[in-house]
Amino acid sequence: MVVQERKPDKEVQVWQPFKEIEEMERRLDDYIGWPFSSALWRRRPLAEMWAPAMDVIEKDDKYLIKLELPGVKGEDVDISISGDILTVSGEKKSESDVKKKGYHYIESSYGSFSRSISLPTNVKSDKIEADFDNGILEITLPKSPEVKSKKISIAAKKKESKK
Repeated sequence: MVVQERKPDKEVQVWQPFKEIEEMERRLDDYIGWPFSSALWRRRPLAEMWAPAMDVIEKDDKYLIKLELPGVKGEDVDISISGDILTVSGEKKSESDVKKKGYHYIESSYGSFSRSISLPTNVKSDKIEADFDNGILEITLPKSPEVKSKKISIAAKKKESKK
């Protein structure tokens, strides 16, 4: 029996329901008429908690997790492991007071975030490393050497013949 890896027909697309709702709201504002739409001036992010984009990449000797954290400081990020769950959490703090003159609405997301992922069984959890640079958090999870199967030979005992 030959097992073939299935290749997806299309690239993986991330579903972002809040962005779809905001797009529908924007289209409705455009249809009704921009100057008359008071909703445009009151629009705020729909969720207090936001989730950074995350990529998980498998390489020969490791897994690599990348999270986009623009505007987040390294000291505001926590990485923890509980059992086989890796959790990245933290907070993106607002840089300035939103009541400044000239602000109509803010599309930037601020607040707490948390992302969790189940670790594969072949990860060396004591060797996990993290690097934070230019708003990108990279977590390296080294793979443990795979347990190789070993053939055990059976030694046959010779029966002693009766004389």
